[in-house]
Amino acid sequence: MNPTTGRTAALYGGLVAAVALLALASLGAGRAPIALLDIVPALWSRDDSLAALIVQEVRLPRTLLAVLVGATLGLAGAALQGLLRNPLAEPGVIGISSCAALGAVAVFYTGLSQAFPLALPLGGVTGALAAVSLLYMLAGRGESLLALVLAGVALNSLAGALTALALNLSPNPFAAYEVFFWLLGSLGDRSMEHVHLALPLMLPGWLLLLSTGRALDALTLGEDAAASLGFGIASVRNRVVLGSALAVGAAVAVSGVVGFVGLVVPHLLRPLVAHRPGALLPASALGGAVLVLAADLLVRMAGGGQELKLGVVTALVGAPFFLYLVLHYRRRML
Repeated sequence: MNPTTGRTAALYGGLVAAVALLALASLGAGRAPIALLDIVPALWSRDDSLAALIVQEVRLPRTLLAVLVGATLGLAGAALQGLLRNPLAEPGVIGISSCAALGAVAVFYTGLSQAFPLALPLGGVTGALAAVSLLYMLAGRGESLLALVLAGVALNSLAGALTALALNLSPNPFAAYEVFFWLLGSLGDRSMEHVHLALPLMLPGWLLLLSTGRALDALTLGEDAAASLGFGIASVRNRVVLGSALAVGAAVAVSGVVGFVGLVVPHLLRPLVAHRPGALLPASALGGAVLVLAADLLVRMAGGGQELKLGVVTALVGAPFFLYLVLHYRRRML
C-alpha cells in the first residue's frame, strides 16, 4: 500500500472514531446526565421512561444536526478552497450563508415564524437558493472564478445590509432580540423535523461536492492543465456552487450562522492528506462534524444560567486562527 494512502486511511478511521465517541458523549451530556451504558438501550426503547424521552426527543436530534451541520460546513469549505485555490476561502465567501440567514430573518420579520414551526428553516433554504440564482445572474455561467468571488462579496454585503435593515425597522423589540440570538447559531430546541427538512437538501449537496474531487486535484496544476485532462472549469464551478448552496443553505436554516468551521477544518487537515484537495473533501466533512460536536458539547457543559451560542464558540476558536493564517501567509509573501 502506498504510504500516503495508508496515512489517509488512518486519518479517516481516526476521524470516524472521534465522531462516534463525541456523538455518544453528546447523547449522554446535559443537565440530566445519562450513563454510557444506558444510552444505547434508551435509543431503541419504546417505553415512556425519562431516559428514553430525553435521548430520543431532545439529544438525538441535536446530535444528528451537529454531525450534519459540521460535515456540511467542513466539506463546503474544502471544496471552495480547492476551487478558488485559496486556503482562506470558506462557505460564506460566495454569499450563501448570509443569504440563507436573510431568508430566515425575513420569516421572523413578517411573522411567518409564528404560523408553523418549520417556516424559519424553509425561509433559510429559500434564501440560499435565491443566492445561487443571483450568483449566476451576477457572475454568469462562464469559467471566471474572479467573477464568482466578486459576486459573492456583493451578495454578502447586500444580505448583511438587508438583515441590519430588518433588525433596525423591526416594530417589536422582542422579535429583533429573538432574531439577533438566532443569528448567533445554536442547535438547542431542535427536533427530528429539522433533521428531516435539512437532510434531503444536504445529501444531493454532498454528492455534488464530493463528485468534484478528481477535478479539484487536477485544478492544482492550473486551469489549462485541468482543461487538458478533460475537466471543465465551468462544470466544476457549477457543482461546487450548487452543492454548497443546497447543503450550507440547509445547515444555516436549521442552526443559524455557525462561522469559521469551513475555514479552520480544511486548513488543519490539509497537511495530513498530502495537500490533495480530493482526499481533503471527506476528511473535512468528518473533521467538521468533530469540531461542531465538540463545540456543542462545550456549549452545554459550560457553567452559568444561560447557554452559550454555538456560533459564539466557533467564532472564539476561528477568529484567532484566521488572524494566524493571515499573518502566516503575509510572512510567506515577504
